[in-house]
Parts: sequence; C-alpha cells; structure tokens
Amino acid sequence: MAATTQVGIALPQLGPHVSGALIRDFAREAERMGFAHLWVQDHFMYALQPKRRYGGSAAAQPSIYQSVYAATEVLAAVAAWTERIALGTSVLVGGNHWPVQLANRLATIDQLSGGRLTTVGFGVGWSYEEHEAVGVDPRTRGRRMDDFIPALLACWGEDPVEYRGPFFTIPPSIIRPKPGYAPRPRLMSGMWSEKGLVRTAELFDLWNPGSMPIPQVMETVEKINAMRPPHRGPIGVIYRVALQSTAGKRLSIEEVAQRTAEAAAAGIEGVIVETNFCSEIESARDWLNLLERLQPVLDAGAGKNG
Repeated sequence: MAATTQVGIALPQLGPHVSGALIRDFAREAERMGFAHLWVQDHFMYALQPKRRYGGSAAAQPSIYQSVYAATEVLAAVAAWTERIALGTSVLVGGNHWPVQLANRLATIDQLSGGRLTTVGFGVGWSYEEHEAVGVDPRTRGRRMDDFIPALLACWGEDPVEYRGPFFTIPPSIIRPKPGYAPRPRLMSGMWSEKGLVRTAELFDLWNPGSMPIPQVMETVEKINAMRPPHRGPIGVIYRVALQSTAGKRLSIEEVAQRTAEAAAAGIEGVIVETNFCSEIESARDWLNLLERLQPVLDAGAGKNG
C-alpha cells in the first residue's frame, strides 16, 4: 500500500481580497474536497520602519501583510461554518499573546468546533514592532516562550490551576472551559534556530518545517529526536509548502503534489499547502479557483499519484 499523509490548507487571511464570505466559502469547499485540516497564521500590523530584517524568504516584509485577518477570530468563525474538518494554527507568535487569555480563547474554539482544534503551533516571531505594540520586550521572546508553554498547559490541566514562572504567574484559579479535544490539542513548533530546535525537542509534540527539501527535514528530525527527553516519543512533523514563497519563488501544483508524495513516503503525517502569497490572486474567485485546482495534491497525499 502506498504511503499516505494528511493534506491541509492555509486559510485566506492576507491582502485586500480577503473577506468573511471568502473565508467561509473557501473553508466549506476545502472540507467538501476532502482536505484534512484548515490553518491560520498570526500577524497584526505592518511596520513602516522595521528595526530588523523580515523573517521570511523575502528581503522585506511583503506588502500583502498590510491587511491580516486575526487568527483566533478566523478559527472561531470557521468552527461555525464547517462540520468535520480539523483546525490548527501554523503558527501563533508567542509574544503576541498571554497564556491564560490564549488558553481560554483556544479552549473556547475547541469547544465550539466539537473538539476539532487538534494542533496549536507557536513560533517566537521576528517583528520587534509587534512585540513592542503589545508590551513585550522582543529580546526576551525565546526565554518567554520557555515559560509560555508550561503556563498554557497548566491552564488546560485540572483545576485549581496555579503556576509560577520567570515571566508568568497564575494565582490559584478555576480556568474553564478546557479543550474538548482529548486529551488536548497537540503543540507544534515553528522554530528553526539552534535554540529553537532545543526548545522544540523539550516542549513540543510536533515540528512545522517549511519548504525545505524533505531529506533535510528528516535529517533535522533526527537531530531533534536525539535531544528529546526520555519520557517523550519521537517528534511528529507537519510540513508546510507554499505555491509561491514570500520571495516570489514559484512551485507548480504538480511540484507541490510531488513534494507531498515525498513527504508521505518519508512518513511525515501532514502537509499544509499555502496560497496566501500567490501573485495571480486578484479576486476572491481567483482564490477559490486555485483551491479547486489542488486536487492532485490531495491525491498525492492519499497515495494515488505515481
């Protein structure tokens, strides 16, 4: 039997053509087509005078980021607009949030969706301006993440919740609702640096690499697993591939299907297809037409190609 991998897709969030109606229609069509999960990303402002280099593949932050629909609000709406498809974040920027409030919002989404928030991804982020806008020192973003994850998980544990760490303190409290997904959504790391990979090994259930060749992914997975604590099993992988990168590098649908087949053959459990940066999208209809053309990628994930 051919190897299989679940194929998900990033929801429309970026740029001038996004609307509630588009997100609704896109999510429903993705569910109808058989995509396994829907994903959101997390930014909220476009700095005109950035203090550091953009974290993506482009030399500067693409102008499409001048309008971004908020991640948790989009997931809440999609939870109501769909019935079966799983939901996830790829990824939330830790510095944009506070663990107790975010734990409540995510648990609410999971309950509203009937337990379909299966994966919550985090990264430390690259935008100094976003961190400063929410009152977070960007120089602490790595160490803050080390405290953020245990605080978040404490909120999803048994009541009364109590937590004390270097960044976050939760006095004895009742914090509900808890996630409906049993036992809780899996935590996924979108981190790539040496320190980030150590953090991935210690704190996370999954890793979320993007666009790199599959052999390089598997080499890095071996490195992460060698650092895993004894009580943790091997790290899982959900691979992200963009039809067009932020730097403009283009993959055809056939190439994305081939990458998906390679991921399945390597035992990677999931693939996320990203279309937010495709330059041919000039209307909501263009976005839906592109979605409909992705059937070969679904077929590759199901082992039907080649």
